[in-house]
Amino acid sequence: MPTSYKTVYAGGTGEIIEKKSRFIATVIPITSEEEALSFIEQMKKKYWDAAHNCFAYVLGSNHELQRCSDDGEPSKTAGRPMLDVLLGEGIHNTAVVVTRYFGGTLLGTGGLVRAYQGATKEGLANSVIIEKQYGKQLEITTDYNGIGKLQYIASTMNLTILSTDYTDIVKATLLIPPDSLGLFMKKITEATNGRAIMEELDDVFYAFLDQEILIEKA
Repeated sequence: MPTSYKTVYAGGTGEIIEKKSRFIATVIPITSEEEALSFIEQMKKKYWDAAHNCFAYVLGSNHELQRCSDDGEPSKTAGRPMLDVLLGEGIHNTAVVVTRYFGGTLLGTGGLVRAYQGATKEGLANSVIIEKQYGKQLEITTDYNGIGKLQYIASTMNLTILSTDYTDIVKATLLIPPDSLGLFMKKITEATNGRAIMEELDDVFYAFLDQEILIEKA
């Protein structure tokens, strides 16, 4: 399992012009192949009068699923170059359609490759891309004497407390990078004389965006 991966949080569009041909890239995040295929059909309907609607998409934390199409352009001059941009940038769970309006001048094989890659890069540049880190969720049950120590240790280790539930006891859920888990648990055990109960919950991928925490199960 990778320790981190990049993905599109909010899609965007970008356009370049090569010898009067317009290349319009539309980028979106996806969670399934069905979403990708639906998006591609939407773009074909939106740009029904275009010469080509070429696409590429990738799914999975290890790029398990990769698909692309030249949509009538010469073989390997559109879809594959677009896919290479996604793979080269390390982008996951993302689909892109590049729409071409023909400007009357042939670009040649190399020109097409550069144009489709350039449009894809422009679309990504206008999207919000985040990097998700692999982590663990840890639930700690302690008494009111222990919560202050927990909060102090978490602060010194720059760890995020996701929630704290106060009843007759205190339950806190933390987000912890795997390489910090052992040390944190050791410090909590020592600080509470072994009275704190710790339970590992879900493995997750997480990212921080504008003070918001984005979490998904790994």
